[in-house]
Amino acid sequence: MRVIAGEYRSRALSAPKGRDTRPTSDRLRETLFNVLSLRIENAVFVDLYAGSGAVGIEALSRGAREAIFVENAEPALKAIRANLATLGIKGGYALEPRSAVAALKRLASSARLADIIFLDPPYESANEYEAALGLLGGECFRLLAPNAVAIAEHGKKHDLAERYGELVRFRVLKQGDATLSFYAATP
Repeated sequence: MRVIAGEYRSRALSAPKGRDTRPTSDRLRETLFNVLSLRIENAVFVDLYAGSGAVGIEALSRGAREAIFVENAEPALKAIRANLATLGIKGGYALEPRSAVAALKRLASSARLADIIFLDPPYESANEYEAALGLLGGECFRLLAPNAVAIAEHGKKHDLAERYGELVRFRVLKQGDATLSFYAATP
């Protein structure tokens, strides 16, 4: 696993040992950031279920102003910290060592605005998708900056709803066994 482009291009990243974390493939990350290319500069990027932190680090590498890594598994938190240290990233990020639901509620109550929210829970955890996207489209909607997007990575066999409260799916990209669903606020 490596950083695809930007300031930290081609630098290696480590992932937590074991099968509890499924890193987003380099190819899928490249596709994601090609789609986000015009949005990433100076964006606040929230990486829910961050795992190794590869997606948030990719955002920082490509010019995001801040990456917020949300993860509650200690091995994954250690991997994120190690990756940030190895790359020499000393600022422009925050660690939220808690569940995605707790982090979304905390971030929404802090009057912080996010431009891009990426979520990649374990594919088999349908309830995690419903909880996170439901909060983003409802109770935590105020977390989203104007024109913000939320992107969910999920298995191609697990389709997500077209709508979660104020969020409506506007794009679907399939690649191998993975799918990216893009959501934005209703106009």
